[in-house]
Amino acid sequence: MKKRWLPRAVAGSVVLALGLTLAACGGGSSGGSGSGSFKVLVYGDASNKVEKQIVDTFNRTSKVKAVLQTIPGADYQQKLQTIINTKQAPDVFFNWGGGSIAPFVKAGLLLPLDGFIAKDPALKSDFLPSVFNSAVLDGRSYGIPMRGTQPVLLFDNKKVLSDAGLTEPRTWDDLLNAVRVLKARHVTPIALGGGDQWPTLMWYEYMYDRIAGPGLFEKAMGGDKSAWDSADSRAALAKLRELVDAGAFGTNYDSVKYTDGGSVALVAQGKAGFELMGSWYYSQQQQDNPDFATSGLGFTSFPTVGGGKGDPADVVGNTNNFYSVLKKTKYPDAVARFLKLQSSDEFVKAQMAIGNLPTTTSTVDFLSTAAIPEYAKFQYDLVKAAPSFQLSWDQAYPQTASEGMHTAVQQFFDGKLDADGFIKAMQALPTS
Repeated sequence: MKKRWLPRAVAGSVVLALGLTLAACGGGSSGGSGSGSFKVLVYGDASNKVEKQIVDTFNRTSKVKAVLQTIPGADYQQKLQTIINTKQAPDVFFNWGGGSIAPFVKAGLLLPLDGFIAKDPALKSDFLPSVFNSAVLDGRSYGIPMRGTQPVLLFDNKKVLSDAGLTEPRTWDDLLNAVRVLKARHVTPIALGGGDQWPTLMWYEYMYDRIAGPGLFEKAMGGDKSAWDSADSRAALAKLRELVDAGAFGTNYDSVKYTDGGSVALVAQGKAGFELMGSWYYSQQQQDNPDFATSGLGFTSFPTVGGGKGDPADVVGNTNNFYSVLKKTKYPDAVARFLKLQSSDEFVKAQMAIGNLPTTTSTVDFLSTAAIPEYAKFQYDLVKAAPSFQLSWDQAYPQTASEGMHTAVQQFFDGKLDADGFIKAMQALPTS
């Protein structure tokens, strides 16, 4: 993530500058009439190669230059909060839409993009409406989609499953059986970067959706705290307890992280069978373990859960990431031209080459150009058919809720909180 300091993409093994000493790629400095530069801040991970490419493309024809800066994924959200209202703030910055930018909107820091859109309607019409609207707050547009849709998928090591006589699980019982078989073979059934906390949250998001459908979370977000103490909520927690107690994640998952490549390596090296992660997982494996990404990485949707109210076609994750613009930027016209590139053919092809699936209206025309067309089409069909695409809880909730949410999620898995304790912790979270 989060996700998520996620979703929710990843730091992986990319070595990037931290803090206010930010890595700069491309772009020059101001000088002369009509020249200058604006800062573009992004989450540091394997997708940065595309962001650098688009910045370079922009800078070849613009007098005002874009300067790309990165913060490692595990530190992104905290550092952004620290600098967003200082002289070191970027002009344009990566976010998850929804609750991730709501405090900045409330504080009057962001530039509504409706003026840009009025001059160039394609800044809105080039994107799928359901995705674009994830960054619309109080009727105003505050973000342009800038990566790809990010449904959470169940990934696997195909050889590990084959050697154990297993296939990708379609049902909850299938998954529990795979856990038993892999554990008996001394393979960690499911890799989990519990040290980051947000990867653990993905299990809750899917289990609650499968058991209760999206309505429970929607009620909770609307301020109905009783939703967390419902029978469906307790049933979802019981299923999660069953999985943890079966040894699905081993015993040291809290010392493993996704953001340093630890859980990614476990799957690639055959030390774990599965990992539940956002669709950016492919690009991370492609960077860290390219041969495995090409021939050894399997993927499927989250299993069905018998007796649940949720539609088995539902997905959770992030509809996309977004670029938002600070109101105080000195170069709004140049920024508008830069945002326009996020729906260009070059952008779509470059994202698909690393396994991301852009949410432009033209994406369907480029599925065959993807690094693995089968993977691109699987995601496209999954998202297109989903009755509900639930935004990651830690992005839907205000950022002030993240620490409490992540702590509760981790402590329930660790057995430090029982169901009552988890429910009380979730009821205590602020929803606005």
